[in-house]
Amino acid sequence: MQTSTGNVKPPRVCDNYWSEFKHCKSLSNRFHHYYTYGTTPSCQQWKEDYYNCREWEKHKGTEAKEELQKSERNRVAEQSKFTPVWKLRQDPPRDWHLPLNQDKPQDS
Repeated sequence: MQTSTGNVKPPRVCDNYWSEFKHCKSLSNRFHHYYTYGTTPSCQQWKEDYYNCREWEKHKGTEAKEELQKSERNRVAEQSKFTPVWKLRQDPPRDWHLPLNQDKPQDS
């Protein structure tokens, strides 16, 4: 639904931002993040997004709307930076038609 001021609703339900913030601050997530990256996670953006979302819903604040949309665009861009773990094949293996383990010696 569009109006002259743009989108009427935020991109997510505001409670989703608060849930993400609570998860980010949880002990298990902080431990996992520290173990994986060597630092504690920064959860401030989730909190700011929650308050911007509430501002957008209640008062139709254009600044809050722009900040929230910018944050969502940054989040999507950040997710697309990662390379795939597995290299995708262009062709099947040369011996794809052979029965499994036919050409490999059996261990006793």
